[in-house]
Amino acid sequence: MSHAFRARFGRNSSFLRHFEERLGITVFLLALLFVGAQAVFAHEFKVGDLEIVHPWSRATPPGAKVAGGYFTVTNTGSSPDRLLSISSEISAKAELHEMGVKDGVMTMRPVTGGLEIPAGGKVALAPGGYHLMFVGLKRQPKQGETFPATLIFEKAGTVTVDFAVEGIGETGGMDNHAN
Repeated sequence: MSHAFRARFGRNSSFLRHFEERLGITVFLLALLFVGAQAVFAHEFKVGDLEIVHPWSRATPPGAKVAGGYFTVTNTGSSPDRLLSISSEISAKAELHEMGVKDGVMTMRPVTGGLEIPAGGKVALAPGGYHLMFVGLKRQPKQGETFPATLIFEKAGTVTVDFAVEGIGETGGMDNHAN
């Protein structure tokens, strides 16, 4: 410290030191909070060569009988795999669907035979494309909660993932997670 600084703030140097310590602790705690929040919003699951990233659903209005499910799956292996089936305690059944546009008309149809996850590739289940349908809801998914679902893959096997429930009209919390 310079002589002028000590002369002017000499009595307050302990105050400044304590302030710097508090500031350092605050920054550290905020960094931990940020890392924890990222883990909540970008949760991942792994089975075999497959990584399932950020399974999510939307809250549903009272009386709704269906809910959608979305996530990205990456195959880090050298051979393709296939999502064969889905089940969840939140619904009577779960189905894999595909949305598309044909002759200017939007269509939605069940996917038969499962969904291929190419070797070294990635498939996004997202609004407007491939997605899960939880049919015959036993309870309404509420924003801020999670619910489990079991995914069965042809080669990688079975994995239980937790779907984070976002607000009605949300787009997945992390629009870039599938890109």
